[in-house]
Amino acid sequence: MKSAILINQNTPLIIKELSIPELKIGQVLVKIHYSGICGKQIEEITGKRGPDPYLPHLLGHEASGIVEMIGPGVKKVSAGDHVVLHWMKGIGIDSETPSFKSDEGIVNAGQITTFSEKTIVSENRLTKIPSDIPLDIAALTGCAVTTGLGVVFNNANLKPGNSIVVFGIGGVGLNVIQGAVLVNAHPIIGIDVVNSKLVRAKEFGATHTFNSNNIDINQTLLELSNGIGFDTAVDVTGNKTIRETAFNVTSDTGITIFTGVPDINENITIDSFPLHFGRKIIGSHGGNTNPDVDIPKYLKLYQLGKLDLQKQISHYFNLKEINQAINVVVSGEAGRCLISMEDPI
Repeated sequence: MKSAILINQNTPLIIKELSIPELKIGQVLVKIHYSGICGKQIEEITGKRGPDPYLPHLLGHEASGIVEMIGPGVKKVSAGDHVVLHWMKGIGIDSETPSFKSDEGIVNAGQITTFSEKTIVSENRLTKIPSDIPLDIAALTGCAVTTGLGVVFNNANLKPGNSIVVFGIGGVGLNVIQGAVLVNAHPIIGIDVVNSKLVRAKEFGATHTFNSNNIDINQTLLELSNGIGFDTAVDVTGNKTIRETAFNVTSDTGITIFTGVPDINENITIDSFPLHFGRKIIGSHGGNTNPDVDIPKYLKLYQLGKLDLQKQISHYFNLKEINQAINVVVSGEAGRCLISMEDPI
């Protein structure tokens, strides 16, 4: 199978042919149809959280595909099933990680990797879906959709009429906005530095949008919230200054939620005094998603026309264009980029 491999940090991925090892207990062989590109992969490539001890290795943690073969002990899926691949643990066996081989030696992988034509996945990183769901749409629910909606439903427990501000309108931020619309929150504020993302935020239901490069964001948001702050402030950027701003514009009865991953060398500075009066601050772990429950639920909302998933996809690439796709994601101009394994390489 052809796969994109990270050989060294801060270098382009290399496409190589890998052999597929024999399946072990709890492992599933899946033919990938579409893989998303998440900020996590950019962090791994750039070393945002430090040196990588597992190089060379495969990447990717959100995808869709069809099961080709199951290993010993697997009961959750069968050959021919359509599935979403996700990094959040669901039910089933948490298998050991596979080791693939190239002509130069061992290539490491985790319980899930998706930048390849086929992959071996742990049973608990798969969720079966109806075969009539388009597989490009299904791939979005492996991370960005579930995290964004989970922030609203699980972390924030947002209610009708609650106010929310979202810093960073990428895949996760856009779905935070969609989730806020579903529960009739108001106002719903989108903040970014890329104007095209602010346009997209409006299309998905933001009541107000601001380019933080053009205004005093603290003053603007406090004025908009009548000086009391927001019920929920969500940071998806991981940026130190933005995380501090998110906390500062949260009300004393509200919650600040961090989903973005910070640089390993950046620590925030906040005034902890408001915590004594009820203000909360948490880090979201994938929106506290239960993939086996939430993914089918969100796909049902898509089928009912309640969730717009198709419009989130801005680019399609094939596997040999993986580095071009990564550059588009890094540029900030993309919605959701998908790597199609159905296109010939």
